[in-house]
Amino acid sequence: MLRLHFTAEDLKKVRLLRDPDPTWEVICSLCRLKTDEGQTAFGAWRSSTRHLLHSDERLRAALSPLRGLVPSVGYIPDFLTPTATDGLPAALDAISMTSRREVIQQLTRLDAAQRTIGRPGTTPRPDDTDPSAVAGALGTYFETTLRPHWPRMRAVVGADVEARTRALVDGGVQKLLDGLAPLARWRDPVLEVDYPVDRDVSLNGRGLLLVPSFFCWRRPTAPADPELPPTLVYPVAKQPWDLAQAWGTGAARLLGRTRAAILSAVARRDGRTSSDLAHAVGVAQSSISYQIAVLRESGLVSSCRTGKSVVHSVTPLGLRILDAG
Repeated sequence: MLRLHFTAEDLKKVRLLRDPDPTWEVICSLCRLKTDEGQTAFGAWRSSTRHLLHSDERLRAALSPLRGLVPSVGYIPDFLTPTATDGLPAALDAISMTSRREVIQQLTRLDAAQRTIGRPGTTPRPDDTDPSAVAGALGTYFETTLRPHWPRMRAVVGADVEARTRALVDGGVQKLLDGLAPLARWRDPVLEVDYPVDRDVSLNGRGLLLVPSFFCWRRPTAPADPELPPTLVYPVAKQPWDLAQAWGTGAARLLGRTRAAILSAVARRDGRTSSDLAHAVGVAQSSISYQIAVLRESGLVSSCRTGKSVVHSVTPLGLRILDAG
């Protein structure tokens, strides 16, 4: 149980983040990737992401600085989830500037936590952990595995935020906190949160930031260091329709997963070359050329030569297919 102790000043400073936080979504999704739990909610995404990582050696190498930093259970270093809420670039800048002292302290704690649950030797050594390389790997992971689904994830999180905002308008902070049940229970002046370890945190006038999360699962999570700005990350409800929209299963059934992924990659940025798409989607360039030809013949993409390169753009029909997915 996590118990957050409020003062009257803290109740004035409760905030609700409007959009999913990129770094928390990265960390939570990495946890989901390591187990088979939450199959209904995350199975389609997990299967496609594992396939991508298995088939793309360059991508695996790019993500190697993350190896051992995000276990599926237990303590996760706080420097991976900075409190910056100004978007992913600001968060990655904050991560890259983590001091060596913080890295040593947090990796020592991570190693101790993993040994406690019978996983010794899984934590990277501080000397092998470069915060700038970690930040770069987190950015690559986000762009590759989460960016394609970000609009749908924002929509699902936005529905949760809208409902909680109405509760705040109708009944104030108490109704907002009451609405966190069954994940948490408001027992004035303490918010009792379903949590895997027993902790007490006094807010001491700092307030509380509520962060709705798509990839957070089953119970809320929070920074381990009580001196950090108080933050509670909680899972938003996901209905089957939400999941179908998030993973684009309609487009995948119509086109096949590879073509749906290529079409989605083209839609994210017009003017992509075949080599660019091969890297983004994680398939061989020879396969990209064939799949692009099929999509072009179907009227879903258009291609034109610019200098020495052929660039591809999504057509209005292609956009309608993706939106219907």
